[in-house]
Amino acid sequence: MPAPRASYESALVILVPEAEVFVERTRQRYDPSAAIGMPAHITINYPYLPGERVNAETIDQLRVLFSRFPPLRFKLAEARRFFDTVYLAPEPAGPIMDLIRAVAVRYPQSPPYGGMFAEVVPHLSLAQSENEAELELVLREFAPGSEGKLPIEATADGVWLMDNQNGRWQKRIAFRLGRSLFHRARPV
Repeated sequence: MPAPRASYESALVILVPEAEVFVERTRQRYDPSAAIGMPAHITINYPYLPGERVNAETIDQLRVLFSRFPPLRFKLAEARRFFDTVYLAPEPAGPIMDLIRAVAVRYPQSPPYGGMFAEVVPHLSLAQSENEAELELVLREFAPGSEGKLPIEATADGVWLMDNQNGRWQKRIAFRLGRSLFHRARPV
């Protein structure tokens, strides 16, 4: 009998360590991706090339693609909600949308969120739930704790390729914005 095949998925994200301490508790409780190792982030493309392993050629293509964009500065100023998600909205969103669109153009077979949404909204997820009351509770609980802590000022000098194999998200490679270098994550 063949061994069970390991599951694999990947994502391109901007990590936002400046927000981690502030959002960690809410994300651990309400965001399923946090529980399996995904740090605070803004998604550029997920699922990235579903069903495919990222190879050396793709890594080179991503390196070149992201080197064309300057590092980003943005603020996370307000908690908002759409569909089944409570999130922090990055401002300005335009430069992040430019990255999202560039990846979608370069990899049309890998539209953001599998093409589920006509319009992609850049966001840092705090909570995901199909329960309307739970999402409203998250917003009510989050608002008082955010006074004086928002906006969070953040910078992004790269986009990370994250892998989820066997149920845990791991950093794989950071593609530097504005530079033609990339950094491989060191094994933990």
